[in-house]
Amino acid sequence: MRPSLSTWWILAAWILFVGSYAGVSLLLRPGPGLTTYGDLAQCVVPLFANAGLLLNAGSSNWRRNSFWMLMALGCTLWMVAQLLWTYFEIYLHQPVPNPFTGDFIFFLHTVPMIAALALEPHKRQPEPGLRFGYLDFSLLSLWWVYLYLFVVIPWRYVLANVALYGQNYNLLNIAENMVLLTGLGAYWLRTSGRWRVIYANLFGAACCYTTSSLAINVGIDRRVYYTGSSYDIALVASFVWFGTAGILAYRLCRAEEGESVKPSEETPAVAENRQNDGVWAARLAMAAVLSLPLLAAWSVFASEEPTAVRQFRLQVTLGAMVPLTSLVFLRLHLVDRDRLRLLRASQESIENLQRLQTQFVQAEKLASLGQLAAGAAHEINNPLTAILGYSDLLIDDGSLGEKPRTIATKIRDQARRTKTLVTNLLSFARQVPPERKPLDVNAVVSSAIQLRQLALRGRKITIELRTEPVLPGVRGDSNQLLQVFFNIISNAVDAMEEIGGGVLNVRTLRERANVVIEFSDTGPGIKEPHLVFDPFYTTKPVGKGTGLGLSICYGLVQEHGGQITCFNRPEGGATFRIQFPAVLLLFPPRDAASAKEGIAADSMAPSSSMEPS
Repeated sequence: MRPSLSTWWILAAWILFVGSYAGVSLLLRPGPGLTTYGDLAQCVVPLFANAGLLLNAGSSNWRRNSFWMLMALGCTLWMVAQLLWTYFEIYLHQPVPNPFTGDFIFFLHTVPMIAALALEPHKRQPEPGLRFGYLDFSLLSLWWVYLYLFVVIPWRYVLANVALYGQNYNLLNIAENMVLLTGLGAYWLRTSGRWRVIYANLFGAACCYTTSSLAINVGIDRRVYYTGSSYDIALVASFVWFGTAGILAYRLCRAEEGESVKPSEETPAVAENRQNDGVWAARLAMAAVLSLPLLAAWSVFASEEPTAVRQFRLQVTLGAMVPLTSLVFLRLHLVDRDRLRLLRASQESIENLQRLQTQFVQAEKLASLGQLAAGAAHEINNPLTAILGYSDLLIDDGSLGEKPRTIATKIRDQARRTKTLVTNLLSFARQVPPERKPLDVNAVVSSAIQLRQLALRGRKITIELRTEPVLPGVRGDSNQLLQVFFNIISNAVDAMEEIGGGVLNVRTLRERANVVIEFSDTGPGIKEPHLVFDPFYTTKPVGKGTGLGLSICYGLVQEHGGQITCFNRPEGGATFRIQFPAVLLLFPPRDAASAKEGIAADSMAPSSSMEPS
């Protein structure tokens, strides 16, 4: 099988960096030249590692970006300590002291890499909530600093002992690196696909670094190490491996940017433990805090160290408890606040579901009622047709006197009015597919008002209609627009009933290239105008409305290319304003009799603002 391009990248990096360094290290004798070459090479390889790792930090996935940036931060900290090492050997031309000031930075550089594992970039669905990750990272960082102060520092500043200092430093450094290796190894075994390859390379690089770091530290303590020696070959190889792992990850993941592991790339362990993802980091941080009193108790009661060392460790423990417990309490506070937020969101979801259920039940009732009304309307149409026919015959009969003919005319007019109402009822109840065609807005508004007037008898509510005589047409579905207008009028009527009555003014007009319909009432106004079009928002009592009416109206108006807004008027009451783009077709003015017929209801009372139904 031919090697892939990624394999050639790795081979080229190893030949360029590791091969050249190994050759120079083995050929040159110890001296200033080899020291200078070794120091400069060890400052360059972390830069290469950073470049390879940061290639992956530009995706749209915050979890991946943070992971690779923390891995690069670890390499950067190591490079800072190496620059300090180089400062002693090249600039000051003196051996690096032991203990070395930069030992703490060398030790601390692994902490960001451990924190990076807590982000689990291989997860399928990256979740927000970085603040908990930051707190856990801070807790773990402070804990490692505390361990360094507890284990290593006493043998440098309290009771100076280079041998014990080096021994404790090596043990703590090995423990730190083993934590990193354990995390990388666990992810290597749990994942599959491209992330398995990535973790395998990172695990190999970390193993290489752990081995070389231990060897170098032991060599320093035995005074056999010098910069540029064969001890550094594995160290250089580890940073080259980190960089090539980053390049390999970039080549594997850029085609799937923003997407984590595919279902086909998951092992059964990943699917089984998905619910526990991210939990271990928080538990590890909590365990770190709980370890403080245990270490202090061991130092006081079980340790055989000198009294000065035990007192120093006790003081360090007491000092570390303040920031660590503060972070713990801050984390608990944030967790409680998030739980309360989720609880409120759950309660709102349950309420919305209950409202939706009520709406479905009501919709079923209305559907059944609509079927009954449609059947009754068809039956009513037959006698109305007969009434219209006989009234026409009576009017045309010249043998009758003037009074009978006048009565027949009134019968015909009332029959025509009843037939119009029945036709509107059938149109409103009929379920037909949407059909966009030019229509007369004045006619649709008048039909909606006539339908709503059927239930206004005996109420103190008046609906007044003012239409522009010659109005451009609107392209849309007459049945859908009839439902929109009917719903807004019904909301206004329902709201006006709460304060005893009112007047609803309906006006149509032309504004430039738009047809505008305004519904203005004389009620108290809308409490929250910016929320009335949100689904499930309602100010009506339970059982009166579900809050779906105006949100549906908003969607229908948007589908017609129009806009719907609402606001409270300074003089009181609310106004709903709907505008649609006009078409060139102009509709002639409706005759005055039909425009006035049925527009003013027999009731009067202020309209409350049109609250969502």
